[in-house]
Amino acid sequence: MIVAIDGPSGTGKSSTSKAVAAKLGLSYLDTGAQYRAITWWMISNGIDVQDAVAVADAAGKPVIVSGTDPARPTITVDGVDAAGPIRTEEVTSKVSAVSAVPEVRERITELQRSIAADAPLGIVVEGRDIGTTVLPDADLKIFLTASPEARAARRSGELKGADVVTTQQALIKRDAADSSRKTSPLAKADDAVEVDTTELTLEQVIECVVTLVEEKRATA
Repeated sequence: MIVAIDGPSGTGKSSTSKAVAAKLGLSYLDTGAQYRAITWWMISNGIDVQDAVAVADAAGKPVIVSGTDPARPTITVDGVDAAGPIRTEEVTSKVSAVSAVPEVRERITELQRSIAADAPLGIVVEGRDIGTTVLPDADLKIFLTASPEARAARRSGELKGADVVTTQQALIKRDAADSSRKTSPLAKADDAVEVDTTELTLEQVIECVVTLVEEKRATA
């Protein structure tokens, strides 16, 4: 059972995906963490992330390993635990530029497909282009949305007191970059179920997605 959960930042993708995977006994993959990991590696190795050619040339160098236990997802780069470093503001501000480079997307997409194929009981994969590009044959595709205000409030809460207005502007800028890139833009798959999380609690979103997966399993 492969479940693809897409959507922009602040819609509850990560929390929902981890909880759904845990409840249903599935593996879990945060694809955004992989793009953050390769961005962190580029920064750490002095690669100019605005230089698409330099980024493309280096895309195959880092060894990125993702642990898929929803209770304790891990990510390492060249054997180093990257879970903390990839969440810095510097990485956040540069990940869209790195993610837009076709060679980076090709490398990470290949990695994501191999992880999904190796999941013994199935997997919940969350990201921005899972249902459209990475796993177009996923058994169930879900697209989470929420108002910019709700997303900014959630994200600023995660960022421990960040200014909501500034956070909202950053989210809108990131959305524009991710939706307009030529390679695998952020988009809702034609056959995805859209879930608006603006007025829902996290528990309600989890319950909704679990129900969708169980309904799909029953008809499979």
